[in-house]
Amino acid sequence: MITIIAGTNRSGSNTLKIANYYLQQLTAVGETAQLFDLQLLTSLSKDDNFIQLEKKYLIPIQKFIIITPEYNGTFSGILKLMIDNSDVKQAFNHKKIALTGVASGRAGNLRGLDQLTNCLHYLKAEVMPNKLPISQVHTLLNPQGVLTDDATMALIETQITQFLNY
Repeated sequence: MITIIAGTNRSGSNTLKIANYYLQQLTAVGETAQLFDLQLLTSLSKDDNFIQLEKKYLIPIQKFIIITPEYNGTFSGILKLMIDNSDVKQAFNHKKIALTGVASGRAGNLRGLDQLTNCLHYLKAEVMPNKLPISQVHTLLNPQGVLTDDATMALIETQITQFLNY
């Protein structure tokens, strides 16, 4: 099982659209995957809702794909809050993680991916070296919010293939 984490709680985000594309691609190759949409977090504390989400999406899982938007040159506060509220030893220690950054700018959240990598390494997680920055994400989606850019789809396919073998 792989959990894909859509690293924002913004409604209708491009991050969620890209996360759904990953989910479709994993399912298409026969992988069991689930999407953890951070909109499911109902409070900023470790409440009963969070504990249930943690038990479903984090603790029993060995592999994660985190799709993170750029928020002021880094990753979102809600993603950091989710990590901080987690039982990090059970949720992240020695687990494998692939990272993808999305941004409307030209760098695809490279700085945020580096900062998130440092955070995850501190938690003893194993971050796959092929981190994918997706730039100008809003231009890669059709009006229905579906990824249509062939080059980006090929990069995602390569990253998924590498991650499944990681």
